[in-house]
Amino acid sequence: MIAAIDPFHAIAISREAHALEEQGRSILHMEFGQPSTGAPADAIAVAHRVLDTEPMGYWESTALKQRIARHYADRHGVAVDAEQVLLTCGASPGLVLALTSLFAPGARVATARPGYVAYRNTLKALYLDPVEIACGPAERFQISADALARIDPAPDGLILASPANPTGTIIPPAELARIAALCQERGIRIISDEIYHGLSFGEPAHSMLEYAADAVIVNSFSKYYSMAGWRLGWIVVPPQLIETARARMGNLFLTPPVLAQRAGLAAFDCTDELEGHVASYRRNRQLLLDALPALGLAQIAPPDGAFYIYADISHLTNDSLDFCQRLLRETGVATAPGIDFDPVDGHRFIRFSFAVSTDRVEDAIARMVPWFQAQPRR
Repeated sequence: MIAAIDPFHAIAISREAHALEEQGRSILHMEFGQPSTGAPADAIAVAHRVLDTEPMGYWESTALKQRIARHYADRHGVAVDAEQVLLTCGASPGLVLALTSLFAPGARVATARPGYVAYRNTLKALYLDPVEIACGPAERFQISADALARIDPAPDGLILASPANPTGTIIPPAELARIAALCQERGIRIISDEIYHGLSFGEPAHSMLEYAADAVIVNSFSKYYSMAGWRLGWIVVPPQLIETARARMGNLFLTPPVLAQRAGLAAFDCTDELEGHVASYRRNRQLLLDALPALGLAQIAPPDGAFYIYADISHLTNDSLDFCQRLLRETGVATAPGIDFDPVDGHRFIRFSFAVSTDRVEDAIARMVPWFQAQPRR
């Protein structure tokens, strides 16, 4: 049997957006969670030197693994041995690596709904059973220990994300501790997707390693480090899982690109430039929050971090995909339909990414305000 995988509708929106661009239309891309900025300048300079001087090949940077381990000590106060760090070709292979290292086919893995579309579909592709936990406004669109405790029988695993996609919500540290304690009690293995760490607009996000030493962490250079196209990420595994994970990494993915590894090491020391990006996202976030009344959007998920606003559009439509298609065709603003993130209630939600330049956010608002105001109310 071949696993049935749902489409990623934002990709179809993006394809149409690029086709319209090729026809000469002015398009504002707010459909994907990818920074519009490039890699840090020092990282690019290192990459140029590597291109000129190294043959490259299959290689894993010990220096980068050590730097990542130091990051957890400096940022989160937890000790990670460099050998616990496996470098991956982005967070997506990292998720596959984590899931195949922890679970056999048929295992039940809990995720939040709404949540990143690839959680559900990667679980299906690996013949694992997604157990989606409905998380609405009352739960700040996030998994809680109480919700997890109500699942009977207990799932084998849990994927959580804080900050989350598509909502940007952050789980408070006290709740992370409760979730960790519950998972320990019920034998639930934790995969923590921390790809949006560094992108928060209030209190910083905490790593699950602060509360569960045996959690598997997935992270990437794609978001905070603005290196989505470089395809570089990592996972952190507990010591007893190192050999299992390394065997899968070597057979399924080999190594990430040498060029990206060299650049990634340099990117760790580009804090001023990277924090400048976060300042831009903060401005963009505020611009959109200020514009929501004019757009008629009164119900949103709290955007604590990442670079998303997830908004309820049920007063305008019950078909978020059609809504996003019309918005694109009539205004040139590309967005993501909620059905990607929530197959049950996502038909009444839309996601805006504000990881674009501030002038583009301002342009998008100017285009969307009259369009939204002209839409009939249901």
